[in-house]
This record gives sequence, structure tokens and C-alpha cells, in this order.
Amino acid sequence: MHTYTIKQYQKDNYSLWNTFIDDSKNGTFLFHRDFMEYHSDRFQDFSLMIYDQSKLVAVFPANIMNEEVHSHLGLTYGGLLLGNSIGGEKVKNVISDIIVFLRTHKVVSIYIKSIPVFYHQRPSNEFTFFFSEFGAKLYRRDLNLAINYSLPITIHKSKLKHYEKRKGIGYVLEEADDFSEFWNDVLIPRLEEKHHTKPVHSLEEIHLLRKKFPDSIKQFVIRLDNEILAGITIFKTKKVVKSQYGAVTTNGEKHRALDYLFISLINKYKEDGYEFFDMGTVTENNFGLLKQKEELGCEIYTQDFYKLDF
Repeated sequence: MHTYTIKQYQKDNYSLWNTFIDDSKNGTFLFHRDFMEYHSDRFQDFSLMIYDQSKLVAVFPANIMNEEVHSHLGLTYGGLLLGNSIGGEKVKNVISDIIVFLRTHKVVSIYIKSIPVFYHQRPSNEFTFFFSEFGAKLYRRDLNLAINYSLPITIHKSKLKHYEKRKGIGYVLEEADDFSEFWNDVLIPRLEEKHHTKPVHSLEEIHLLRKKFPDSIKQFVIRLDNEILAGITIFKTKKVVKSQYGAVTTNGEKHRALDYLFISLINKYKEDGYEFFDMGTVTENNFGLLKQKEELGCEIYTQDFYKLDF
């Protein structure tokens, strides 16, 4: 069996890593080192680079914690990122060599949260298939709600009715360069009020990421009489738009402002030629949230989580 050379990522691999991500079958800007390292103080990096002789053929963004390796806990999804020319048999051999490499480093378990299929540039399901063949077990499956723009968009008629009704009331939609107003006046207080939690990204972190990825991270807000009512933070990959954060004020709820903003952005990105609008996962039998996203036109996909013990 052909063997591969596996090395841990080092800072001098920065350009090579990022170039590979840009050209890979299943990478997105979340795997760019500038994105992965904004919270490097919270995670011990254990990312791997896999070479066939001198050619980089795959990378594995990861962190290590208590002798367990995770497809990076600071990212929404992860796994093995593949070059365009690699085939299924090679992927199986790469996984085998990664397992050997991890065992030699006294790793006892590896956890993977898979990349939803609609983020793939080209079909890239080899990893999860062969990872399972090596004994990995599915331990969690989340519902991932997304709109497939190649299909007719089926927004619920009541939402469309309220959307049309509010077109003439004076809403102002704008793209904001500064995220502060939405974070401080809408997102943070509403998350605290409703869920007793905080955004994953602090205001300082989202501004840093926005500076690093100005074409990929966008902030939209909606106003009425100059009062902010709602906002949606967008993460854009090559073909997918994701609503990373969406929040509405109490007054905005009365005016259905968040639905109005969602429908406006759904229409915008369809016209811009994107293939999917991702509204994220729904967990813990939250059927209210599930229904809300389905009524905005989403279909159900899944995100699978795997664990392999050595």
C-alpha cells in the first residue's frame, strides 16, 4: 500500500495551506489560517498536512485536547480537505496513514463534524465513507436547514403576504460596514434575553474577521424611521450564503422585520447566482425554529458527527 508523509502544520506553511484550501474540492474560507487562528488562544492546533512525495494532496484542520483530536472545535464543520485530483482509494490510504500518525502521537480518539454536502465544490464524500469503514461511529446528527436555489423557492404564503404588505411602509435595508450597532443594540441583548447566551464571536472578533475577509463577511440591517429593527450577518463561500447571525428587536418583531430582511436577502443572493442559502442547524427537537426556517423556504439536510476510538 502506498504511504503518505504527514506533517503538523507550521507557521511557515501559511501560504501553501491557504492556496490548497482555495483550490480544494471541499474547502471554504473558514479553513483559511487567518480565520482558524483568530481564536488560537483557545485551541491547541493539531492541523495536519498530507503529502504524496512532495505534493500536498490533503489537509486536516484540527485541534487537540486531552489526547483527543477534533476536526477543529472553533469551526462549524471540518474533516479531511481534498485536492481535486485525489481518488477514493488514495483517500482510504490517507485515512489509514493519519490513524497510524495519531496513534504514534498517543491520541486516543478523533472527532469529526462533517462538512454539509452543499459546501462541496465537487462531491467529496470519500472521507466520511472510508472513515466509517475504519470503525468510526455516528454519534450525533443535526438537521441543517438550507434553500437550494436550483429548486423552486417555497416560502410560506403568509410570510410572502406580510412581506408584500410591508414593502411600502418605509423600510430601509442597508449593508453596514460597522457591526457595532447590530451587536450592541440587537444581537447581544436579544441572545441574553431569549437564551441567556452570547454570540460565538465577540464584536472585536467579528470586526477582525470582517477586515480579513471583507468579501465573505457581510452585515445587513433593516430600519424604520431610522430605528434599527433587525439584522443578519452573512458568511459567503464560493457558492453558499449562510445566515451566521439573525436577530430582531421587540419592536422589530411587531413589524415582522426579520422575515422581511430574510426574504429580501434570499431574493438578492438568488439573483446574484448563489446555489444555496444556509440557515444553519436545528437541534434538541426545536420544532418552532424548524418550522420558522421551513416556512422561509428551507429544506432539511443533515450534518453528521463521527467518533473513532483507537
